[in-house]
Amino acid sequence: MKHLVALLAALAFAASATVHAAAPDPQRDRQSILAMQGEYLVDFAFDETVLLKPGYERASAMRSGGDEVVIVVEDTPGKVVLQHLLVDARSGHVTKHWRQDWIYEAKQRFEFTGDQTWTVHAIPAELTRGAWTQCVYEVSDAPRYCGTGRWTYDNGVATWTSDLSWRPLPRREHTTRSDYNALSVVNRHTLTPGGWTHEQFNTKVLRKTDGSHEEIAREFGFNDYQKDTDVDFGPAYRYWEGTQDYWARVRARWDRFLSQPPGLHLKTKVDGMAMIIPLFTQAGEEEQGGKVADAKIDEVFAKWVEPAR
Repeated sequence: MKHLVALLAALAFAASATVHAAAPDPQRDRQSILAMQGEYLVDFAFDETVLLKPGYERASAMRSGGDEVVIVVEDTPGKVVLQHLLVDARSGHVTKHWRQDWIYEAKQRFEFTGDQTWTVHAIPAELTRGAWTQCVYEVSDAPRYCGTGRWTYDNGVATWTSDLSWRPLPRREHTTRSDYNALSVVNRHTLTPGGWTHEQFNTKVLRKTDGSHEEIAREFGFNDYQKDTDVDFGPAYRYWEGTQDYWARVRARWDRFLSQPPGLHLKTKVDGMAMIIPLFTQAGEEEQGGKVADAKIDEVFAKWVEPAR
């Protein structure tokens, strides 16, 4: 089974490189991005495939899932912002999850460079021409990674494939792994009859202080979003209605660091809880009808965020 997973991942990645050139159609692309909104049952699966470090033993496969709604936060011809919210089907508890921003022919993007640092770089014209840059943010709206690629529609299948880029350790492993400190990743999103999928072609890398890299293992990640009509997502919509203005103010503060070089450095631990807890607490106050002063948000950022060195 492990060898089958590795083979399927390799074949899928190879297939992504075989793309038929077509004239850009940004409005068709935008509709493909917007098609990811909705209510879903999500399965997350991660399998280490190719082992690259001598003596390394394959880690156990990881499986999880949940019920998630994807809400459109912003929709313009050149930019789409999608917010993910998790809902516990039994209790109705809502957790603000990750966010994905899509920008057409973006001029720059941020990239993880190590040690809780993301730096902003220009995107080469030949890479961004006709392409969409997807940037992903974690629950606090702190940066995670960006990728740039074109949507294709071969045989009627809408697929976006990114270039190779860096991202930090995923939350599922940063508390259990110390043998690598970055992922080299190609991401692929595909629309399916029942929803959409997110494939990740990951290489686990130890980036050393002398600038050298040691590749540990390759991993295939598969996130499957299937339309879900059995769960009441009302709590998620009510949460977002009560907190969206607050989170817009938080995003604006992150943008001050990520809209231009050099980028930012987080002074928090890798888990980011030093910012997640106060920001979620403040969001909760607004959800209950209160109003958090801008100065309170600024205090959190002043304590934990600084320009990249």
